[in-house]
Amino acid sequence: MRTRNCSLMSAMSALVLAMVMVPTVLAQCGLNKNYVKPSAWHPQLGSAQFMHAALFDDDDNDGPSIVGMWHVIFTAHTINGTAIPPDAYPMIDNAFAVFHSDKTEIMESARPPQDGNFCLGVWQRSGTRSYYVNHLPWLGNDTANAPAGIGNPTGGAQITERLTVSEDGKSYSGSFTLVGYNLDGSKAATFTGVVAATRITTSTTFPSLL
Repeated sequence: MRTRNCSLMSAMSALVLAMVMVPTVLAQCGLNKNYVKPSAWHPQLGSAQFMHAALFDDDDNDGPSIVGMWHVIFTAHTINGTAIPPDAYPMIDNAFAVFHSDKTEIMESARPPQDGNFCLGVWQRSGTRSYYVNHLPWLGNDTANAPAGIGNPTGGAQITERLTVSEDGKSYSGSFTLVGYNLDGSKAATFTGVVAATRITTSTTFPSLL
């Protein structure tokens, strides 16, 4: 029991230390420091209408596509190679993502705009309903030292995702790796975890996303 407690404390200590040491990484688009509990998407019966163009709009049109608008949750399972205890998994982003048919993507994160809450990516189809995403948050702002305003530029990040759209086209899930960088290009922190998203339609309401 003592060994188990020591392992748990070591993992928690690593998590806390990393959060303290890499505020610049957490200031990037795609990294929300608030552990907000996501809610499931609940469409009203009979109200969800999915257009053919939204569901079938990728390389071969043989099934549901990732093209469209999504509510996306990123949850970290490791930080700098250290596993995070399951009861302490942090949600590091709560975002809207739009995938375009030209294989570009844009994401708006739930954080103050002045901190840098928009970032861009590209995607490609990797299999049946499967996709690879290369997402590049640009330079952010040092919010830790400027809580009431806009801080100095900080390093950027790279998020790679492997995603699979559900058979009904209403959700997708997968894994991600996030590497945060300092201004000189050196690594500041690495996160890995899971992604879960629900499609946003003309019937989606704001309260249903909270």
